[in-house]
Amino acid sequence: MGKPVVEMRHIYKRFAKTLANDDVSLTVNPGEVVALLGENGAGKSTIMKILYGLYHKTSGEILIDGKERDIQTPRDAMDLGICMVQQHFTLIPAQTVTENIILGTYKGRIDYDKEQHEVEELSKKYGFEVPAGAYVKDLPVGIQQKVEILKALHRHARILIMDEPTAVLIPQEIDVLMHFIRDFAAEGNSVIFITHKMKEVMDAADRIIIMRNGAVSGCVNKKDVTATQLARLMIGHDLEVLKKPESNFESQKKRVEVDHVSIELKDGRKLLNDLNFSIHAGEILGIAGVSGNGQEELCKALYGALHITQGSVKLDGEDITHKSVKEHIALGIGYCPADRYRYGMVSDMSLTQNMMLKSSYLGRWDKHGFINWSDVSNYTEDVIKKYNVKAPDTSVTIGSLSGGNQQKLVVGREVDMGTNVVIFNQPTRGLDLGAITNVQKVVLQERAAGKSVLLISTELSELFDLSDRIAVMYQGSFVGIFKPEDLNVEKIGLLMAGVSLNEAEGGSDGKE
Repeated sequence: MGKPVVEMRHIYKRFAKTLANDDVSLTVNPGEVVALLGENGAGKSTIMKILYGLYHKTSGEILIDGKERDIQTPRDAMDLGICMVQQHFTLIPAQTVTENIILGTYKGRIDYDKEQHEVEELSKKYGFEVPAGAYVKDLPVGIQQKVEILKALHRHARILIMDEPTAVLIPQEIDVLMHFIRDFAAEGNSVIFITHKMKEVMDAADRIIIMRNGAVSGCVNKKDVTATQLARLMIGHDLEVLKKPESNFESQKKRVEVDHVSIELKDGRKLLNDLNFSIHAGEILGIAGVSGNGQEELCKALYGALHITQGSVKLDGEDITHKSVKEHIALGIGYCPADRYRYGMVSDMSLTQNMMLKSSYLGRWDKHGFINWSDVSNYTEDVIKKYNVKAPDTSVTIGSLSGGNQQKLVVGREVDMGTNVVIFNQPTRGLDLGAITNVQKVVLQERAAGKSVLLISTELSELFDLSDRIAVMYQGSFVGIFKPEDLNVEKIGLLMAGVSLNEAEGGSDGKE
């Protein structure tokens, strides 16, 4: 492959008490797809953000095309042909696709029609089918990711960094993305993608770099390893295989009952449309769907954070439709939100403070009118141990932890708060394989304890492995509720894309 296009030599990065990157050295060659694997907190995103100029290295060298470069900002990186598609998109919803793509690249008068035509041609070239004149706020999340990729391509990226690129995609969209990665590299460009999904690694990568505890622990060619061996290299031991115990949930009481629930905005648009379902005690109801089709609104409605305009919700026979969030918490409903930054934590507060936020008014930590911080700290330490959270101590801010470790703490708190019902919205997104297994084990334990569990996930394998029933959601409505054995990946993918039940059943049989 010739001279490496990227060389990172002996990179160290320290955040206060935490050594995030410990003597990291790696190379990327032209035309190569490199997968970066590792547990949460292993330093994968940090080393890539250093390459992209979002973070500054504490020490070490970065060479691009054999020349040492001082990358201080993303602009410096983009000038060298380095672009990064981050896990959390950086698009402006109120602007069009074209406006987002050209933002920051021009001064003075812009020939908008010419730019829109170029975006359309670029989209066609890679088979993305992105409407260049559409507003980003009106696009599904899968299309928004393609807009992020087009931004990089429009800036003539030749080194593309992708952080968890398939986290929000349906199976058909993942296939398109993997095809793009291979085609892009075949043109002589380089791709580095951070992922926890073995299937994508084995499908697209040429070489795999494994990181543990901030350092590179191994580098292997894809052709020389299996997915099982990779998992062992990443977590240091064989991955535990979970088995879902048989359940007679249908004989148990209906704990959660949702009757003709709709949420309608003042302009007449419906966020939820006539939902009817129940969740038994000891049942996991999975929700499949492309992000943005009402899953978030359903969670908020069940948690009291969104006003229900029609219908009712009952918990153990009691109408809780219009009770407040505070009352829902007191009733034993836990909620693990998909957007932990906005709804699940306060970044500048300590781990201990975050763990007691939602229960501060329940009297659990009260000692003669004062908070018993010693008890809260001990509780936080127990959660840290149980969920294998990588943190120096309980006094550090939760914002200083990696995203995966933040998620583990939020999951631990909500499982503890949800004594009757636990709502999981993307609980394993961004987690490494070992942590995913631990969280999935917890979900099954809550089922075994007789709780009602609502599980929303874009990981279809997770829904198939854990759910007793799966509801497919599209544009605020349920397409249907199925037993896992009555679905397959192709059929559920089509239903998630809005294909009718009859068409999906025909498609799953290979018919047009």
